[in-house]
Amino acid sequence: MAHLAHYREAHPLVFVITHWINLIAMIVLIVTGFCIHFPFWPYFESLARGMHVFFGFVIFLNCVFRIIAAFFVKTAPTGGTRKQVTDYKTWLPQKDNRHQGLIWIKYYLFLKKDHPLGAKLGVPQKISYLFIPVLIIVMFYTGMCLWVPTMNLPFFAAGTSLVGGLMSMRIIHYFMMYIFIIFMFIHVYLANIEGIAPTKLMFLWKEHGGLVYDPDTHTIVGEDDLGESEKH
Repeated sequence: MAHLAHYREAHPLVFVITHWINLIAMIVLIVTGFCIHFPFWPYFESLARGMHVFFGFVIFLNCVFRIIAAFFVKTAPTGGTRKQVTDYKTWLPQKDNRHQGLIWIKYYLFLKKDHPLGAKLGVPQKISYLFIPVLIIVMFYTGMCLWVPTMNLPFFAAGTSLVGGLMSMRIIHYFMMYIFIIFMFIHVYLANIEGIAPTKLMFLWKEHGGLVYDPDTHTIVGEDDLGESEKH
């Protein structure tokens, strides 16, 4: 079965950049986090702590910017079309795929062969991605509760007291790291289950031809090879 076309309108350049920042920050935070919790490289521990704090601010501010930008930047929420809407409207399952929750789950579990046609992200993807900003904000808060310059500020000290002290906060902060690790693996799987075209679009901003979809009639209306046939 042919797949939907992937257009740049689905991922405007500003969101491609924020995605790159998130990826780099997450990798650095995970690596430095392990170095802090398991100081197997003592000479790197001090630098690891500094990098961990710096990229903690980077991912938090990037997350805040991404949320705000969603209310101003338009994206094409449906694969196979360049039709755009303000990005925040695409956060929840859309009209053309909100009824496909069970179908998407079957597809991800290899119980359904054909890729469901509809919005650029499946229903389970949309729901899972909604939790990431929340996780980033909570992770940042727990980190501030552990950082010496901020740990005694009332706003952060109150959270530490609520969970039972610094050791409990460290445990929470540490194990939340594994949630991000698990998410990254799931994210890579869901994003590439129908091929690497979505990844090429997100990282290289490279469009990929395919079926053209009409989000108003919920039907395939043609196929776009991005002009490749005219070159031959």
